[in-house]
Amino acid sequence: MLGRVTLALRVVVGVCLAGSVVAQGGTVLGLTLLLVDGPLAWQGLVVLPTLFLAVVCLQVVGVCVWRLLTMVRRGTVFTAAALRHVDRVVGAIAVLAVLVTVLPVVAVVSNRTQPGDAVAPGVVGLALGASVVLAGVALVVLAQRLLLAQAVARDAETRALQAELDGVI
Repeated sequence: MLGRVTLALRVVVGVCLAGSVVAQGGTVLGLTLLLVDGPLAWQGLVVLPTLFLAVVCLQVVGVCVWRLLTMVRRGTVFTAAALRHVDRVVGAIAVLAVLVTVLPVVAVVSNRTQPGDAVAPGVVGLALGASVVLAGVALVVLAQRLLLAQAVARDAETRALQAELDGVI
């Protein structure tokens, strides 16, 4: 059962990583062409790098999850190396939360400079809400990391006690 779950998750992560590379290339190129000549070209200077970095954060999460799945398959997930991967996931999600906050700020600032283009307050609220949710996800993953750290410590303690018992016997 575990093998099928990890295989299914690998397929999902692989498809998402491939899709993110396509989205990074195509969407960023398309948005660049759209925003460069527009009246709000300065927004493109903020929005494009923000979107690019947001996708990079998601790619970091995908790669770390892939590596963790490999560790699960090998039975080596209860090690310090797994903790490093989880730390990277927490950091990437936290950075993503900050990046998602940038987009509504740019929208509000551009609304003040271009009064004819009103930004719906609900859209700004949704984006800010999404950043709060992402921060919450980062905290949940951090809590899971603390549980993994406890499991790693217990595993090391168990191995030491087993080695001591083997020495006695």
